[in-house]
Formats: sequence, structure tokens, C-alpha cells
Amino acid sequence: MRRRQFVARTSAAVAGTALSARRVLGANERVNVALIGCGTRGRLLANLVKATPGAAVTALCDVYDPQVAQAREASEGARAFKDFRRVLDQKDIDAIVVATPDHWHGIIAVSACQAGKDAYVEKPLAHNVKESRAIVEAAKRSRCILQHGTQHRAAPHYREVQEMVQSGQLGEVRYVRIWNFQNIYPNGIGREPDANTPAGLDWDFYLGPAPLVPFNRARFLGTYRWFWDYAGGWVTDFGTHRFDSFHQVMGVDAPKTVVATGGRLGLKDSGEAPDVLQATYEYPGFIMSYEVCALNAHGAGGRTPDMGYYGMRGEFDRPHGEAFYGTSGTLISDRIGYEIYPEMEPPPRRGEREAPAAGPAYRSERKVVKGRDTTDLLVRNFVECVKSRQAPLASAEIGHRSTIVPLIGNIAYRTGRKLHWNAAQEAFEGNEPEATALLGRQHRRPWTLV
Repeated sequence: MRRRQFVARTSAAVAGTALSARRVLGANERVNVALIGCGTRGRLLANLVKATPGAAVTALCDVYDPQVAQAREASEGARAFKDFRRVLDQKDIDAIVVATPDHWHGIIAVSACQAGKDAYVEKPLAHNVKESRAIVEAAKRSRCILQHGTQHRAAPHYREVQEMVQSGQLGEVRYVRIWNFQNIYPNGIGREPDANTPAGLDWDFYLGPAPLVPFNRARFLGTYRWFWDYAGGWVTDFGTHRFDSFHQVMGVDAPKTVVATGGRLGLKDSGEAPDVLQATYEYPGFIMSYEVCALNAHGAGGRTPDMGYYGMRGEFDRPHGEAFYGTSGTLISDRIGYEIYPEMEPPPRRGEREAPAAGPAYRSERKVVKGRDTTDLLVRNFVECVKSRQAPLASAEIGHRSTIVPLIGNIAYRTGRKLHWNAAQEAFEGNEPEATALLGRQHRRPWTLV
């Protein structure tokens, strides 16, 4: 049998297995959801599932027993598991929420699709580009619902921003700036020695496909994001949300080139990802600039009294956002709203007669719109799609396209090269063996993607 025939038959078999394993839900039946990854974010998502009509959290899974214990306080009666594979074996589980560290997303999401379970996967979609693509293909083959946890997709104010930009209300937008700032100078995540594994933690299972290393507190729980083995720093954490919104607003899905610079310049800790990063992406017809700074929380200018900007800790900082610079105005958005700062008409050219003073002439109107975090709406959309089998707001393909942006930005930083991205082939153009190697990775045995 030729390889192509084998792959086609195997894919069909996987899809058939997934379809036969899926419970057929009636319109009024309850969706039973399992939480895999019971940390702070996972527990928040579980509470939102419980608050959604027609859904319940009936299983909890984590390699660290104290996290499961915390989650059970709000999910009384939920079964507890340490191995996600046992969760996927449960016939009465309809869907899962994946809130593990990034390096587990690919294996768990693909396995869920193979088991016929729908999945809500936190951002970024996966640890690397190849794993992210594998999730997309698994969802297609199995016909499972897969929602990416980029909740901006459910926000009405971002749809307003999309309409304004794409209708030309800002004029021509040829430059976009996105930033994530937070001041954790000087100690960052700290510098702790290796230690004994805490009671109730399966450290080997936690590491999973990542290299085997001694237990270190910095590589665990919330601070794992600063290590390449498990994540990609703030650009994959905070940035993925904003890249997704930027793609939605501008109506694009892939850059042409990327170049990045930065380093671990100020923090006195054990982290690996840069505390200062600047990446420039070229898209058809415009440029997008992305910035990370862990040494300062100011972010960008343009502040309105009584606006509570996302993540702000004082009255002066604006630590996260997206700025769309148009010829008629600048629109600055974030998770809790947006503002428009109008552009003035240009002054008369030399030699032209100046019109009588009639006050400043603006090309657009000042506007302030308040919004809110809409994770609850995205969770609700997921539950509705599990029942209706309609496409979710943040599909696997949408999440994949948004996740690629920070991943190749990190690759440009780590290689020190300007990279040309072929979106159709999901590969770098030219001879880029070092960059190409970082699109995926070898998993530690016995873990594989499928």
C-alpha cells in the first residue's frame, strides 16, 4: 500500500472512531466537561462552564494533587484524575477544557479529537508551529469542535473596531503597534536552586514531551512561560490575544517577513525568554510592530480619565494594547474598550493662502467606548457549538494563524535573522535550517503527538 493511501485510510479510520465515540446530545441535554489543568486559569474557566446553562464540570485532571483539590472546592462531585488519557476514556465526557502549560496543548488536543471529544484550548494553541498545525488537522479529521481561548473574538467592541478599520473610517492604516508591558524589575521570577519534587506532583508527567530536568520551582506553575521548553515568554502568552484581534481587525492572517531583536537585559533571574523584545512583521501593504518590556509598565500614551485600562496598576500606565494608525485617526484598543484620537488636517503648504482661523479641522471624531473581558461569552459559545455542531468563534484554524505570529517572532529572535514566511506551505523561504528546526521539536519518549 502506498503511503498516501495509508494516510488517507488512517485519517478516515480516526474520523470514524471519533464520530462513533461521540455522544449525540439532544437540545436540552447537559454538556459534561472535564477540566485538564487545574491552575488559576483552569479554575476560572471551570467556573464559567458551570455558570453556562446546560453545562457542568464533571471531571478534573492535573498532575499536581493540590491543584485538583482546589478545583474540587468549586466543583463538588467531579471525578479526579492525574492522567488525561483516563479522562478521554470516559464515555460520558463530551468535551474538555485544556488549561495546561503550552507544551502539553498539542498532545492533549490531538488525543481529544481522536477520542471524539470537543475541546476548548487555552492560548497559544500549541508550543510550536507543527504541533499547532497537527491540532487543526486532527479537528478536521474528527469533525470535533475546537475553540481557541482567545476571548477577544467574543467581544462586541472588537467587532466595532473591525468594522471601523475595514470600512475606512480611520483612512488608510499602514502601521499597527502592539505592546505588552509590565514592570517586574529587578528580580523577575527569581533564581532558585533545583529542589526535591513537592508531594503530590508527578514531575516526570508534568515535563511530558519536554526534556527531563530536575525539579525547579521557576519551571512550574505560572512562571514556566519564561522557559523555551514549555512556552515562549510574554509574546506567546499576552501577545497571542492581541495578534488574534489584530488579524480580525485588519482582515489578514499571515505576515510575509519578520525580524526581531531583544534579550534578557535587566532581570536578575533564571528565565530564558527575553525581557525586552521588539519584532517587526511585514504584512501586505502595512507594517506591524510588536513590543515586550518586563522592565517598565508605561506602555503607550493616550489616556482618558476614568478609563480602567487592562492590567493597569496605577493611574499613568497603559501596559497592553493595539494601536491602529490611520491617515484620519489613531484607534487604540485593548480588552476593556477602545478610543479614537482624530488626525488634524495638514497645514497649508508653503505659498498657499491660509484660510481664516476657524478652529482646528479634524479628519475623524474623538470617541471613547468601554467594553469588558468576554471569556464568559467565548465559553458560552463553545458550549452552544458542542450542541449545535456549528463553527465556533475562535476555530482551530483561526487560533493556529494567530499562534504562528508569536512563534515565528521568537524564531527570528533566536536565530537573529530576518525570516521570509511562506504561509501556504507554513515554512521559511530560502535556506534557513536553524529556523526550520524550531518550527517543531523532538518529543521525549514515550510521548508523541499522536
